[in-house]
Amino acid sequence: MKDRILSFAFVALLLALSTIAAQAQQPTKVARIGFLDPSTAAASEVLVDAFRQELSKLGWTEGKNIVIQYRFAEQKNDRLPELAGDLVRFKVDLIVAASTQPVLAAKSATTTIPIVMTNAGDPVAAGLFASLARPGSNVTGIASLTPELHTKG
Repeated sequence: MKDRILSFAFVALLLALSTIAAQAQQPTKVARIGFLDPSTAAASEVLVDAFRQELSKLGWTEGKNIVIQYRFAEQKNDRLPELAGDLVRFKVDLIVAASTQPVLAAKSATTTIPIVMTNAGDPVAAGLFASLARPGSNVTGIASLTPELHTKG
């Protein structure tokens, strides 16, 4: 659990870095974040709270300068494509996707909106990246790679 919370802290940092440039050019623009999770809202409560806290430490406050659209699949992965499409229609600036299936759904829904993944296993094997050296897509973030994959580079 602690590792997932630390992953969300990293996601918050990536989020801030990816949107600061847009905010500097349009100071009145409210950033829209899509949050896609395969679980339930109740099961993800600790993670969502940690995510909000880390964003707050970086100056991003929900309802003030960011809007977060939460989508939970309620343990039904077949709902993920519909939920990802919903976030795209909402015109979010960034999608945060927790684990491989939500990332795949988000990647299928958009090629232009940045997707920040957390705990997505091996992104090359899952078809998220062409390679670790040259991902070649709109997906970035944290993967749970095995030590062997780290050394193959």
